[in-house]
Amino acid sequence: MSRKALDYDQINENVKKAQYAVRGELYLRASELQKEGKKIIFTNVGNPHALGQKPLTFPRQAPFLLDDPNVGLVFPADAIAKAKMYLSYTAGGLGAYSDSRGLPGIRKENAIIIGDSDPELIYLTDGASKGVMQMLQTIIRGNGDGILVPVPQYPLYSAAISLFGGALVPYYLEETANWGLDINNLRQSVRAMVIINPGNPTGQCLSVDNLQQILRFCHQENLVLLGDEVYQQNVYQDERPFISSRKVLLDMGPPISKEVQLISFHTVSKGFLGECGQRGGYFEMTNIPPQTVDEIYKVASISLSPNVPGQIFMGVMVSPPKPGDISYDRFLRESKGILESLRKRAHMMTDGFNSCKNVVCNFTEGAMYSFPQIKLPPKAIAAAKSAGKVPDVFYCLKLLEATGISTGFPPEDDHFAGRGGHACNHGEFQEVQ
Repeated sequence: MSRKALDYDQINENVKKAQYAVRGELYLRASELQKEGKKIIFTNVGNPHALGQKPLTFPRQAPFLLDDPNVGLVFPADAIAKAKMYLSYTAGGLGAYSDSRGLPGIRKENAIIIGDSDPELIYLTDGASKGVMQMLQTIIRGNGDGILVPVPQYPLYSAAISLFGGALVPYYLEETANWGLDINNLRQSVRAMVIINPGNPTGQCLSVDNLQQILRFCHQENLVLLGDEVYQQNVYQDERPFISSRKVLLDMGPPISKEVQLISFHTVSKGFLGECGQRGGYFEMTNIPPQTVDEIYKVASISLSPNVPGQIFMGVMVSPPKPGDISYDRFLRESKGILESLRKRAHMMTDGFNSCKNVVCNFTEGAMYSFPQIKLPPKAIAAAKSAGKVPDVFYCLKLLEATGISTGFPPEDDHFAGRGGHACNHGEFQEVQ
């Protein structure tokens, strides 16, 4: 029989190499157990509404209202006004294509909130992941091109880099420094550097000093900085608030502020909204040459346009009700309630982990994950080896079977070696005697 293009041995090798742990072996096993009737709690996916977070009222009202004569009897006037404004941005309502960069009115809203930004350099995307993949595809030319990625990391980066034929170059966050970054360990031959701030899965917020070090390093090494800042509203302490890479960059002044190339990413999937299913996101380009911007637009136009409802959710996120608006008090009450609930859970998780034997966990400053270190006894390590599993995978699968709690772990590769064990999305595992 002749071989066909989609026979396994004929498909792109980069597709085979790509692994995405968030929807990998553990997720698939959890899905099987769910089909069998077992209650599963998916803690490895930042999917707030699936775990019981209620949607904010105003963002659900504003995007989808139609010009119905009875609408004023049900919805507040400011939500109706916002809906009419967004519908006026479109060429034919929610069902029409938009500009490949996204609706100009919403890009202008983003530019105003960001401050000193050009809406022509803001692209709306189907979630932040699409933007990250588009930029990695643009940067990576072949397997000689390395991308510095923090470890522990969000598996989107290892998967996308493999898919586009690049090389993941890990840099390790320092657990004893509350997942800070040692800039002296970054002397590698690479083209771009990724930071996740607040950290996923480590939950730390990078300090101004750390961000300045990173930007100086990128300037010295001619690296593009990819700033994954999707959890910027999920901050649970006041001592070290979220500060954007772009703000720090501009505050540093020339030549760094004029020369470091920066791509910043944000989404409606996190923060108070948690609207993962809407797939709204954006990326903003700083110090990117116009010819390159043209090429990025060309690639974006191949997909015609990002989904319009997701774009409108992004607009509502950056331009919520203001003091004096009819919906403001309710919006403030709901958003503060969600943040306070997340803050309490962050303390609960950290305290709970640290009360357990052979478990240590830094406080979760931000994002939506806790990242404990779990020390396994020799018999557990031996049991994993006899089952043909690395210890973290074995532990997570056993935890899933026993409790229905689905945690996470990264792809089984060498990117996570050398730290005394295998990292996982909710735990680092080490052997203990």
